[in-house]
Amino acid sequence: MIRIIFIIALTYICLQLSDSLYATETFTVQGTVKDASTRELLTGVNVFVNETQSGTVTDFEGRYSLKLNKGEYTLTFSFIGYQRLTRTVTIDDNKTLNIMLENGGIRLTEVVVTGERTNRNVERAEMGTVSLDIESIRTIPAFLGEVDVLRTIQLLPGVQSAGDGNTGFFVRGGDADQNLVLLDDAVVFNASHLFNFFSVFNADAVKDLKLYKGGIHPEYGGRLSSVLDISMREGDMNQYKMTGGVGLISSRLTVEGPIQYGRSAFIFSGRRTYADLFLKLSSDENQRNTQLFFYDLNGKMNYVINDNNRIFLSGYYGRDVTSFSNLFGFDWGNATTSFRWNRLFSDRLFSDVSLVYSNYQFNITGDIGPASFRWNSMLHNLNLKANFTFLPNENNTMSFGAQTIYHILDPGSIRARIEDAAVANMMLSADHALEHGIYFNNEQSFFDNRLLVAYGLRGSIFQIMGPGKQYTFDKSNPSRWQVQDTIQLNRGQFYDTFSALEPRMNFRYKLNDQHSVKGSYNRMVQYIQQAQSAQSVAPYDAWFAVSNNIPPQVADQYAVGYFRNFLSDRIETSVEVYYKDMRNVTDLVDNGDLLGNEFLEGELRTGQGWAYGAEFLVQMQNGPLNGFVGYTWAVAKRKIEGINEGRAYYAPNDRRHDLSLSGSYDLSRRWTAGISFTYATGSAFTLPVGKMFYQGAFAPIYADRNSSRLPDYHRLDLSITYTPVIRDRDNRRFESSWNFSVFNVYGRANPISVSFAESSDRPGIPNSSFFYIPGPIPAITWNFNF
Repeated sequence: MIRIIFIIALTYICLQLSDSLYATETFTVQGTVKDASTRELLTGVNVFVNETQSGTVTDFEGRYSLKLNKGEYTLTFSFIGYQRLTRTVTIDDNKTLNIMLENGGIRLTEVVVTGERTNRNVERAEMGTVSLDIESIRTIPAFLGEVDVLRTIQLLPGVQSAGDGNTGFFVRGGDADQNLVLLDDAVVFNASHLFNFFSVFNADAVKDLKLYKGGIHPEYGGRLSSVLDISMREGDMNQYKMTGGVGLISSRLTVEGPIQYGRSAFIFSGRRTYADLFLKLSSDENQRNTQLFFYDLNGKMNYVINDNNRIFLSGYYGRDVTSFSNLFGFDWGNATTSFRWNRLFSDRLFSDVSLVYSNYQFNITGDIGPASFRWNSMLHNLNLKANFTFLPNENNTMSFGAQTIYHILDPGSIRARIEDAAVANMMLSADHALEHGIYFNNEQSFFDNRLLVAYGLRGSIFQIMGPGKQYTFDKSNPSRWQVQDTIQLNRGQFYDTFSALEPRMNFRYKLNDQHSVKGSYNRMVQYIQQAQSAQSVAPYDAWFAVSNNIPPQVADQYAVGYFRNFLSDRIETSVEVYYKDMRNVTDLVDNGDLLGNEFLEGELRTGQGWAYGAEFLVQMQNGPLNGFVGYTWAVAKRKIEGINEGRAYYAPNDRRHDLSLSGSYDLSRRWTAGISFTYATGSAFTLPVGKMFYQGAFAPIYADRNSSRLPDYHRLDLSITYTPVIRDRDNRRFESSWNFSVFNVYGRANPISVSFAESSDRPGIPNSSFFYIPGPIPAITWNFNF
């Protein structure tokens, strides 16, 4: 590892010395790009220099920066859905050029995998990276009328759905907890609503998103497989607006506008389901007393202090409530707060400083006859981070930064009561830890931008601290560990420290403007993770940190790809091949006790995992017909001592084939049709083949781990949107549309989960029972804005 760092550093120094020998007088032109009507910063705007046939794109803050030699240049600013803008600038000094783009005056219906430069997939060094704007997401057929960010992500190559009614996703053979999901820099631990049928991301409040499947930027750490970075909208600085929608089971409303015209703005968005209200009409008293709903609130404010400083304050709060006739219930929810200060020090140096808080709570209650219980658990995450971008010359873009996260993983308390007996209270030990990260990255071009290389390094440290407990186990029996000793940690006491170096590198070699070859390598380290039974669809989460028993997970991913565009970039194609080597991955032993287990580590085993595959994408855009077809061939396996007798087995998310097709077609100015089709190999699961009497109770006997398969999955969704044409658009701000959708058009029974019960005619032999969402399911939603 030291040799790798030394070689990278030596190479960088030599390249810088080489640049200085041939340096010419260069200057910087930089600025921001905003929506002319709302003053919102635009991410992913293409800034193209005609004379040099090169350019850049705006970042998440709407900023761009170019290094140009002295002379006169023509800059073109373009973004899907906006009018193209050209500016001629004379470069004889450093300049600031802020741009306002006017809306193109057309209804956006493109299903695009990027809202940026048309050949950006060929130009950029990034691979395994997908950018989506919210207008692209809206065109995909919705489930029960709700546009969903995570359901759109699941259609992409290399991303696998957890099944119908589930917003969980798996990336390149990784588990769901190995995805870092961020909302305005805040970690979202559980991104699901209503038994995983919906995600927590209200499309009306989302601006855009970026998914990293590989070649992950060193700014991000703490997860093994992917990063999903979602940005909230900032609000309109010029006029007040109201948007929303009314559907069969949910409604939403968003209000935005200026606080101080042209200088500050706010946006608030709310959503609630009301399926439980219909249960009140039931003649069954149990159904009338059932609660089944969720709600969430998004809010954001931003203020432009001056040309060099801008601050943002955003937050999210969501809650799910489920109870069955007051007998049994559970509720969970996320809460986040993000404060961010964006500063421009000079035309070469920018910064983002953030203070972010995330909270996740989960509770289970039961009250059956004389017995009752309640379990409360909670996760806290406080994050302070600073990111900097520095432009040393026209060929280099450097970024660096640091962060510190304070984790509290509290499995909570369990309170149980039996009538005429004492109340039992159990406090589970919480994990407290500090996680630190520091990173550096440089993107550098060579040979007139034919070769583009991005290389960097992240260093991470994880410190276990008190208060809390650490356990040592007798591991002589690999199938069942016994507690040997308990170590009590005092408040503020540091018990153990883990550290790692995580090198990252991407490269792009451009054969010409239409096709390029790319490669990437990244190492990721994960210090906190989630344990969950492969057979359970229950929403409870058991998060835990590394310890003396559970080492950090480590993954090395290698990928190469070929990117080719046709028909003036209207058709994009790509092929990516990857291999991921994972160490210290965890899995639950057979019959492992997960819920409320103080000694959870004794139920887990660590070992080796690996995944490899090929991803194919064909995408069409910028026309009446837009869409993409993605196909993934993949393998994901594990080998863990103490599980499956030490033999290799398939991971639960192993799916050999995964095909997705999504598109939209403008039938006329008023009508747009959408289609989505998915096919995937059935998920792997473990089949019980009998039972045994163990420690005073019956326990199932399983076949080889994940040796069985659910039936193959396939589903067709259709939608059509009607938008009345407003003839006097200058005098009428009100607009509306009607969306009609059908989920699972031909009623395919796709199992979500499998459960087992003993057969009455064959005692001891369990029968399988599959749970699935019946179809087809129609929905209608009225959307409006004014």
